[in-house]
Amino acid sequence: MGHEGHEHDEHGPHGHEHTHGHGHTHEHAHGHEHAAAPELARGAGAGHVLFLDAPSGLAGDMIVAALVDLGVPRAVVADALACLPVTGYHVHFGTRVRSGIVACAFDVHVDDPQPARTYGTIRAMLDESRLPEGIKARAQRTFRRLAEAEAKVHRAPIDDVHFHEVGGVDAIVDVVGSAAALDHLGAEVVVSPLPMGRGFVKAAHGTLPLPPPAVVECLAGLRTYDAGIDFELVTPTGAAIVGAHASSCERWPAMSPERVGWGAGTADLADRPNVLRAVLGAPDATHAHDHEHATHTVLEANVDDATGELAASWIESLLAAGALDVWATPITMKKGRPALTLSALAPIARADAVAHAMLRETTSLGVRRHDVSRLERPRRVEHVETPYGRIPVKIAEGPYGPPQLKPEFDACVAAARAHGVPIREVVRAATAASVFLGSGVEYPPKAGRRPEGPPDD
Repeated sequence: MGHEGHEHDEHGPHGHEHTHGHGHTHEHAHGHEHAAAPELARGAGAGHVLFLDAPSGLAGDMIVAALVDLGVPRAVVADALACLPVTGYHVHFGTRVRSGIVACAFDVHVDDPQPARTYGTIRAMLDESRLPEGIKARAQRTFRRLAEAEAKVHRAPIDDVHFHEVGGVDAIVDVVGSAAALDHLGAEVVVSPLPMGRGFVKAAHGTLPLPPPAVVECLAGLRTYDAGIDFELVTPTGAAIVGAHASSCERWPAMSPERVGWGAGTADLADRPNVLRAVLGAPDATHAHDHEHATHTVLEANVDDATGELAASWIESLLAAGALDVWATPITMKKGRPALTLSALAPIARADAVAHAMLRETTSLGVRRHDVSRLERPRRVEHVETPYGRIPVKIAEGPYGPPQLKPEFDACVAAARAHGVPIREVVRAATAASVFLGSGVEYPPKAGRRPEGPPDD
């Protein structure tokens, strides 16, 4: 069900660029050219808000198109798709005009038959792909959101869920393309309340009511409203993307807009332009700590009958449900009983899912919650070359002192095992290489070049 309501045109009305499944691109010009926005550098959205304004709903292709129109380089999407072991398709960027607005369009065309895919198959494919860690994590989070929704609707084991339409190559392209664009920006994602259409839609399981059951599950924690028209305005793929990545849902966040991009759907709607607006802006610091602008939720439960093994499994389950961090604190309860307070920090959009997991997994009869706002250092992931392979490094920046650099420990563990060396040796090599990130110096330094500073002009 990746694109019901936003079906693909064979051709955009103006120029478009084709990208094939193997990553090659070529362009065709038809009619007048649409002036592209200046490209945004990687990390340009750090410390900023990316607002997805969706009065006409959204789909995966509309999200990718809006982010490219905003300024994410098309090569970012193409390079990510080239890392996938998926062939038999091509994509193109074009333009469509909606109520006088010239918006970007992103179309996926399937050239060869595609195999049926389950969530387990897609998860393994992403794990084994050459995608950078930041993009891979976002894509996995999106498909996990979809899988949880489908498993709940069909009462099926999560790994055995057949995605049908949303497991098709077009949805895989939309999920990975949007993950690459969001990772490139590095901004906090906020989405507007989403319009829900009425009526019915035909799918692999038969005729389904609108909004489709999986859409409703994916949008748990986000605000929705009746659109008043018989049309599928929000697709499962689009719902999963915003459900997995939006930190909050607001009619318009307190921000100073700096960039705007438009993504077009293909259908002509009678009462509204079928477009998605992406706005990148600086947050308004005067409202950063208002209760109504809370971005995260802290959830807590006291448990007095937990073993160490159970507590470890609970932490894993809450992280899988969408918590950003989980911790257990020793406490003493009534009658002097030793116990644990299980706590989790989650984006507001994932708070209900994490609370449900806490009640499901533990023996607690209730979960406390309070909303908080969080000041964050902008973060991004870069890769460094070491004698033990390519290692991802997390970089925390912003106006809070020197950047903090930390090699991804799991990647260091894997590299150490592959090369038969202590983990500390891989961490040391990655840390040494990390010192040169952003300095303009290559590591290891080339012959004749001083490692202590940028090369002379």
